[in-house]
Amino acid sequence: MSPRWNPHPDVRTGRHVAHTLHVHLVIVTKFRRKAFTDDMPTRCEEVMHEVCQDFEAELKQFNGEENHVHLLVHHPPKVQLSKLVNSLKSVSSRYLRKEYDTHVRRYLWGGHFWSGSYFAGSCGGAPLTVVRQYIENQQRPV
Repeated sequence: MSPRWNPHPDVRTGRHVAHTLHVHLVIVTKFRRKAFTDDMPTRCEEVMHEVCQDFEAELKQFNGEENHVHLLVHHPPKVQLSKLVNSLKSVSSRYLRKEYDTHVRRYLWGGHFWSGSYFAGSCGGAPLTVVRQYIENQQRPV
């Protein structure tokens, strides 16, 4: 690379790509039951951090409440988001149900921990209005 190249710390590079993809995920417990105790979010964060590493993604931020968690994930373009979320949910569910079995059984049943749905919102980078304006102002060749 050129010595003038000063990459932004969030911009990752691959063989043929430079990218910075962040997604905000919200995952909700089944039936929105308040199944989390005080120490469960910490364990959930540890498990989800490991899952992200397996996908070459980075869990930048994690927090949650009694019935849902929020994640900010920086992921490469080769990662299919639905597969990442599926893995995050299934692995964390397996660990949380196993390690907190007696507590979880009071709130959730049938082998489920998470709701079947989730929220994923892209974030980071310039606002859409700025990107649109940038594209509009490109000079077409004559």
